[in-house]
Amino acid sequence: MAVSYNGLWKLLIDKNMKKIDLVNKLGISSSTIAKMTKGETVSMNILEKICDEFDCDFADIIHHEKKKDGDVNGTV
Repeated sequence: MAVSYNGLWKLLIDKNMKKIDLVNKLGISSSTIAKMTKGETVSMNILEKICDEFDCDFADIIHHEKKKDGDVNGTV
């Protein structure tokens, strides 16, 4: 996994929200949330919506995880 949304998940916990609340509040699809849960990339538009809603920066919700040596496809 090269992308971590742990910042977003922590933010949701702090706001006492669930992932489905994010879907309903921002009008994003559940498949987008599923991608994020798997550490897959989503569009910048989605990240902008989240940042606008929570008055935060990209760095607050997403983190790039460097791949380990020999890790070609994100798995060892």
